[in-house]
Amino acid sequence: MIAGAKFLMSPAMVKDILDDFQYSGVLYIPGVMTPTEILSAYDAGAKIVKVYPVSALGGSQYISAIKKPFPHISMVASQGITTDLVGEYIAQGASSVVLSDAIFDKEAMGQKNFTKIYQLANAAALHGNEAVDRFDIVLCFIVMFFFTYAGYLFITLLMLL
Repeated sequence: MIAGAKFLMSPAMVKDILDDFQYSGVLYIPGVMTPTEILSAYDAGAKIVKVYPVSALGGSQYISAIKKPFPHISMVASQGITTDLVGEYIAQGASSVVLSDAIFDKEAMGQKNFTKIYQLANAAALHGNEAVDRFDIVLCFIVMFFFTYAGYLFITLLMLL
């Protein structure tokens, strides 16, 4: 928060974090897998949940299935998503996708080839914008954090309905 974060995302629901951030102006997005975890996070006050690891759960088909009982809960699909699948996830009910796996190529990271990472990030943004246009999503945020010391470019594509 001190550094100006607008949101915090975790791989699991941490009640203490949710409680601490509830009225801070910083959006906390807890990770969930099961219907019970989704409902528990929502009932505890989460405004949006991260379905993680979505590819291990069935990918966009899991999002489609889990949105049926929870159409009122916004869900971020996370883990193993490629840029060409953004539209499919949005079409199946995800309100957001995390594209870190698609952007941070291990070889490029190891070689500190930030030009390639930048190109992958641009491709991800292009696919995200196409998905937004195609499915009439109202709002698309690309959040970039530059960590000069570490030399990494962290990009999370967050599309909210």
